[in-house]
Amino acid sequence: MKLTMASSTSLLYLLTGLLALASWHATAYDPSPLQDFCIADMKSPARVNGFACKDPMAATSDDFFNPAMLDKARDTKASKVRSNVTNINVINFPGLNTLGISLARIDYGPLGVNTPHIHPRATELLTVLEGTLYLGFVTSNPNRLFSKIVTKGDVFVFPKAMIHFQMNLAHDKPAAALSSLSSQNPGVISIANAVFGSNPPISDDVLATAFQVEKDLIHWLQSQFWENNNY
Repeated sequence: MKLTMASSTSLLYLLTGLLALASWHATAYDPSPLQDFCIADMKSPARVNGFACKDPMAATSDDFFNPAMLDKARDTKASKVRSNVTNINVINFPGLNTLGISLARIDYGPLGVNTPHIHPRATELLTVLEGTLYLGFVTSNPNRLFSKIVTKGDVFVFPKAMIHFQMNLAHDKPAAALSSLSSQNPGVISIANAVFGSNPPISDDVLATAFQVEKDLIHWLQSQFWENNNY
């Protein structure tokens, strides 16, 4: 079957569009490095997607090192949810700039929860260091839950921008995990805090309708987060 010139042109436009769409997804992640490294210059006034580079000739071994002490447990008692997240990203480790990776240690007190949240710019690969965790993530519509009970040495992946959580199942001992994230600055949006603790607040009409509850309950929930955020 022979293609006409018009149909050939249409096919070319279709292929071009598909290629552009694929390229858009490919560039939606952290920018790929165009040099060996780009130590973030936190004092630079330049406004770029990420951070400007400091002079590579001024780089030292210390730029690629962070004394994070991630082998040390963190205090979880001060947290209402009995967990503590220690982030190692470009903000406190400028050597990660343009490298598309960061780390986080999560400590959980007894029954501690790393509450439902998303990382808008990163996939997360979690390794259990100690304890037993119940964890999972929820997909976009139709909102399927994928959950698992994991123990020391197990690994679980949370796809990019999916709502996910972890909970220490032990009543009497702590747990810990180490997460690798596919962005130098993954970002985090805690669902409950974003919905009930935003500043300024989301309209109680909107929230009461969305959750199908009375406004009094919405006001009480908002008060919990406003107090915590010092609004």
